[in-house]
Amino acid sequence: MPEIKKLLIANRGEIALRIHRACHEMGIKTVAVHSTADADAMHVRLADEAICIGPPPATESYLNIPNIISAAEISHADAIHPGYGFLSENAKFAEIIEAHGIIFVGPKPEHIRTMGDKIEAKRTAGALGLPLVPGSDGAIEDVEEAKKIAEAAGYPVIIKAASGGGGRGMKVVYDPQELETQMQQAGSEAKAAFGDATVYLEKYLGNPRHIEIQVFGDGNGNAIHLGERDCSLQRRHQKVLEEAPSPVLSAEERARIGGVCAKAMADMGYRGAGTIEFLWEDGEFYFIEMNTRLQVEHPVTEAITGLDLVREQIRVAEGHGLTLRQEDVHFRGHAIECRINAEDPRTFAPSPGLVKQYHAPGGMNVRVDSGLYAGYRVPPYYDSMIAKLIVYGTTRAGAIRRLRRALEEFVVEGMKTTIPLHRALIEDPEFLEGQYTIKWLEEWLARQEEGDGDA
Repeated sequence: MPEIKKLLIANRGEIALRIHRACHEMGIKTVAVHSTADADAMHVRLADEAICIGPPPATESYLNIPNIISAAEISHADAIHPGYGFLSENAKFAEIIEAHGIIFVGPKPEHIRTMGDKIEAKRTAGALGLPLVPGSDGAIEDVEEAKKIAEAAGYPVIIKAASGGGGRGMKVVYDPQELETQMQQAGSEAKAAFGDATVYLEKYLGNPRHIEIQVFGDGNGNAIHLGERDCSLQRRHQKVLEEAPSPVLSAEERARIGGVCAKAMADMGYRGAGTIEFLWEDGEFYFIEMNTRLQVEHPVTEAITGLDLVREQIRVAEGHGLTLRQEDVHFRGHAIECRINAEDPRTFAPSPGLVKQYHAPGGMNVRVDSGLYAGYRVPPYYDSMIAKLIVYGTTRAGAIRRLRRALEEFVVEGMKTTIPLHRALIEDPEFLEGQYTIKWLEEWLARQEEGDGDA
């Protein structure tokens, strides 16, 4: 059974720091790779070794596979952890790592490839018994065929790009007469954004919630679920705040859908951490995609289960079995995560710059995942998320009270951040009651803007 003694972190920012901390607690040395823009980043300063892999553009550094592999070979790293984003769901990267005799801390390459293609993922999910949104079995090109499928599913329907996400290549169709035009537009957008014009069709759910199930497999036919996260608070398909458990699921519903997901992963022989994402409406789950990596919002699951997911990823990569059996998993209390971005909280325009003052909130059951420090300059080249604030409480109401206090303490001076947005958001009566869907936040933001205009 291989033992990881040195691990290269193929990422940056808070997730790189998160992986570094887990490694050091396990007695594993770390290698940080970085662009020239990240030479002063916290994970670079704390790692046992640091290697520059290119200039600021991600295509020339964090997405540069030859440079990352060279860094692993130069440093004699036993393993590579991809974090999330960048190359974390790149099957070719995983294959190259394993071909070089290096351990990939992630799923089997074939599973990354299968679940990275949304059409193949849907087909596979259906075969594994996961509930699907009614729609096409695969890619659609023929308009007449699309009309028949849409009629069977019921309007409105949504056309989606087979590759990529983030809302690009997605078109909602309310009327058969619009179908051909919208198919063409979706295909053109998908081709421009992802280099692949392939689209498929599904029934459009009017006002669902976005609920995802955390799964873990050992690669040998054993798998468990770690409950759900409610990620419905989104702006332009980007998550803003997540919580676990969901305010709308019962323990029975959790056990049912969790059991279905765990069995699917066991049957698949899935290895490592994964997240199965669903839309939920009127008590029914509909599979939308699977992320074959660690999620940004994994800390809320850690808070309610007590399990270190990064440590578990590393153990599984070494060939160990899962730490827990399903009957050992117990859900306690409630956790909420706020994504703190370097953005104007009103316009959401990026706001990178020099951190002049920084004070992270503390106290019982308050966690901040961030690489910020006073004097650090947030570069303009990457994602705008600069911190994650995670709080835990024995009840949802208690977690919200703790979150309110923590947000009051959080200080980041020198740039605009979304901290004021979160402070306002958690005071809304509908949020406090847990009554929100994937459309709710954008409608709430529109109401805030109208209110400012009236004033």
